[in-house]
Formats: sequence, C-alpha cells, structure tokens
Amino acid sequence: MTTITGASSNDALQGRRVPPQSLNPCTVTLFSGLPLKDFPSGMIRRYPKNAIVINQGDPISSLYFILSGRIKLYMSNQRGKAFILDIRGLGDYFGDLELVDAGPCIASVVTLEESWMYVIQDAYFERFLSEHPEINRQFYRSLVQRTRPLIERINSLALDPVYGRIIRTLLDSATEREGKLVTERLTQQDLADRVGACREMVKLVLKSLEEGG
Repeated sequence: MTTITGASSNDALQGRRVPPQSLNPCTVTLFSGLPLKDFPSGMIRRYPKNAIVINQGDPISSLYFILSGRIKLYMSNQRGKAFILDIRGLGDYFGDLELVDAGPCIASVVTLEESWMYVIQDAYFERFLSEHPEINRQFYRSLVQRTRPLIERINSLALDPVYGRIIRTLLDSATEREGKLVTERLTQQDLADRVGACREMVKLVLKSLEEGG
C-alpha cells in the first residue's frame, strides 16, 4: 500500500511496489493535465481477483479510481439473484454517487482480475474539488453522463424482450478490431446477470444468433 500526500506524491512512489500503470494523469483521467504533486491525498491499494471491494448497502466514505484491472458493479436480492450494473476498468472510478448523496452503496463491487486502485477519502476529495472548480464541473458532468446508460438499461429491462436485451448488451460491449466487432469476455451467466434473464434463455438466444449468422 502506498500513501499519496500531495506535494510528496513522487517521493511516496519511489522504491515502492506500484501497479503496472502507476498513478499519473493518464490513469486518472479526471485529473488529466494536473501535476501529480497536486493530486488529492489518497492510498494506492491492491485487490486480488474476486475480491469484494464494497458491499451493497454498506456505508462508504471514499472514492475509488481504477489504475489497473477490472471490476464488476452488481446488485442482488435476498434470494441471491444478481444483476450486473456495469463493468469498469482503467481510468474509471466508483463511489461518486454515494459521495454526492452521502448514502450507502447502491451496488456491490468485486474485482474480475487483480486490480490496483487509488482510494481518496471523501473529505479530501471534496476539499480538492473546492480548490479546482474546473475539475469540480467535470466531475458532476461525468456523474450525469455515467448515470444515463444505467437509466437506459433499466428502461430496456422494463420494455425490451430478452432477445433484444441480449443483442443490445453484446453490441454495447463490443469494440471493432480488424473490421470485426469483438465483445468483452462474457460467460453465459455474466450475460444473464446483465440482461436480467436465466442462463438457459441466454443459451437459446445465443444459439439462435449463431445459427442466423
């Protein structure tokens, strides 16, 4: 674990084990253009694969910036049924909604692979925002932009059939490589959790899509 304390940030990183993409304006895009010495005080933490970072409903008092690895945000009910809200990786962060309304975690967070995070306590981050009005505006603008896709997913769950939800999810998670659309690594259960369906239904739809070319 490495402590980052404003002007001494560079010294704190020297001689310590740090993530593959160490703390800098490229890995913390919200602070793009800001010198490392002006970053808010925080801690660099390592989380192994499948580690639970926070639990749904727990109090939270920090903002988490992902320096490397990937995490899954999901909600679950008392019967253990899970629904994936989002998958986030390098450059993303979470805990922002809870920081704004001071409420408990709306979702659980688990790592999908070894992950390094830059963790900033709310008090330090709020002070930092008050001292950097442009980043403050960007932070709240980003909060709205990140909330819109979640609203669209909720709308899709309410109105679209399973077939359409699966196609939408596959397209949203795909990137173009060498002229082909390639999706992120998703198991049938991952896909089921993201569209609110059972794995057997996902299997049938995927088979239908494959047969249809």
